[in-house]
Amino acid sequence: MLRVLGVDPGLTRCGVGVVEVAPNRRARLVHVTVVRTPADMALEQRLLRIADGIAAEIDEHRPQAVAVERVFAQANVRTVMGTAQAAGLALHAAAARGLPVGLHTPSEVKAAITGYGNADKRQVQAMIAAVLGLAEAPKPADAADALALAVCHAWRLGSPDQVGSGPSTLTPAQRAWRDAQQGTGADSPLARAAAAAARGGARGVARGAGASSVGGPRLGA
Repeated sequence: MLRVLGVDPGLTRCGVGVVEVAPNRRARLVHVTVVRTPADMALEQRLLRIADGIAAEIDEHRPQAVAVERVFAQANVRTVMGTAQAAGLALHAAAARGLPVGLHTPSEVKAAITGYGNADKRQVQAMIAAVLGLAEAPKPADAADALALAVCHAWRLGSPDQVGSGPSTLTPAQRAWRDAQQGTGADSPLARAAAAAARGGARGVARGAGASSVGGPRLGA
């Protein structure tokens, strides 16, 4: 089993999720949390809290690799600066422990998890719940994004040149999403899950996939 810790960087909410992925790409939730800092706290103290939170999660769960969202330019400079600072803390924590790091853009993660690079957050939440066999979609979105990053990185490590290259190498989640988009494979539980996600029914997704709760913390806001 490959254990990967994913970090969805942010200054107010920094998602941290840990998954274990088998060679057949079946993924299991280990832990997920969100490190929060108040907006009225001094910047250096906010960064210290995030750094301590990420370091504590790495030390407790001992991943074999760390996945971090690749920061990209956007119109809101203040937001991207905070995201970049939090991402740097994650990179430092991993490097200090000799852990390999993978950087993935949001579109890469969306494509790996849903099969569609422009999927919205609701679709990512729904499909990561189905992939991990959770009874409900991870909340808040930062938690789901951190888990999606971890799963994406684990799948890419398993076959770095093959993920998403064609129908023969699609993951079950990708095949389900493709089938739902094309209106085929309706009898597949994951296809029903993907179709439910497209309709916005996150809770229906888990029921349609026949998902059940797994060991670990309850996902909440």
